[in-house]
Formats: sequence, structure tokens, C-alpha cells
Amino acid sequence: MENSADICDREEAAPSAPSASSSAPGGSDYRLFGRQSTIHQCMGGGIAADVLLWRRRHVSLGIIIVATVAWVIFERSGLSFLSICSDVLLLLIISLFIHANYAVYRNRPLPELSELVFSEEMVTNAAASFRVKINRLLLMAHDITLGKDFRLFFQVVVCLWLISAIGSFFSFYTLAYIGTIISITVPALYSRYEKHVDRFCGMLHRNFSRHYKVVDESLISKLPRGLSKDKNM
Repeated sequence: MENSADICDREEAAPSAPSASSSAPGGSDYRLFGRQSTIHQCMGGGIAADVLLWRRRHVSLGIIIVATVAWVIFERSGLSFLSICSDVLLLLIISLFIHANYAVYRNRPLPELSELVFSEEMVTNAAASFRVKINRLLLMAHDITLGKDFRLFFQVVVCLWLISAIGSFFSFYTLAYIGTIISITVPALYSRYEKHVDRFCGMLHRNFSRHYKVVDESLISKLPRGLSKDKNM
């Protein structure tokens, strides 16, 4: 995807056009999503990237265990998400309240809790990042609405149709669980077998581009001007 390449390369100091060998879809230097950095850097290079790439195995394994237990509870209990969250918070608050009063009764020091405060810098950075993503989505919606990018329109329609089809077979809890398992396993597997996956994806990308070119020349290019991409822009 073109947007994924922009995300991966957003921290490049001076972005430059890829070389002919690296930009060739079927070339040996092909990389998934056209990224120019490592998978760890592409994912942010922080704690989250370490967890998703299993560089902190205990945390990654803990996420899988917690996600599995949560899925069993949510899926088998028959309760709604709001009810379960309310019950968990209720038990947590009651336990902390009883523990604090018991400590006072026994003349013991109260348990120390770290102060949870959002700094202004943290909120500003989060708001700026959120604003960029929202503006990008609005720009995509604008291009789709005006019919400026038929390829983008086709990709969005296919993705929404797939989401609708998948959602009709699985519940929200199951989809969330599957998404969590995929996010914690697929990046690590890709990082381990990166060269093989990139070579295979390069072959698929080359074949898909060849077939899409045929469809574009025989069908898409003959569509009315309002549906095809404005070449004067």
C-alpha cells in the first residue's frame, strides 16, 4: 500500500526515490509495502515493537495468555462487554478500598500508587498524530467522493466488503482476539523469514501489476471521465 510506505519512511531525514533495482516489484531488493527501513524501525522502534517482534518474550507470551483468557470469558459468559468491564472495575475498586481501610485499621502504611498524570507534551503529541491520521482519511474520502482515484475507490470497496463478509461469520470478541493473535505473531514471523516473504510477495506483486495493467488498459481507462483519475491534476 502507498500509505504504509509513507508511514514506514516518515522518520527518514531526507527521503529519496528508490533505485531501479529496489523499486522493481519482482526484483531481489523488493520489500513489502516499499519500506526502506527495518521492520523494527518501521514499527516505531520502541517497546511496542520489541513486544510485537518477541524481543520481550515474557510480555508477548503474557499478552497471548491474557487475550485468550479474555476471549473465553467474553465469548462464553454471554455477558456484554460493558457489563464485564463494569464488574471488573467494581471488584477492583472494592478490593482497593477494603485493602486501604484494613491498612489504616492495622496501623500499616498505605500502599504507594504511582501518580497517573498525562503531561502536556504527551497530549500534544497524541493530538498531533491523531490530527494527521484524520486529515489523511478525510483526504482519501475527498478523492473517493469526487472520483479522482479509481484505484483507491476499488481498494476501499474491496476492504469494506471483506470486513462485512468476515464480520458476518465472527463476533466482535472473536475478531478482536484474532486481530490480537495476528498482531503478536505475524510481525515476528515476518521478521524471521523476511527475505523469503519479500521474494514471494515480489512475485505476487509483479503478476498482480501485470494483470491490473491489462484491466486498466481494457476497462478502467475507458470509464467516463468522472470515474477515472483526472490526468490534469
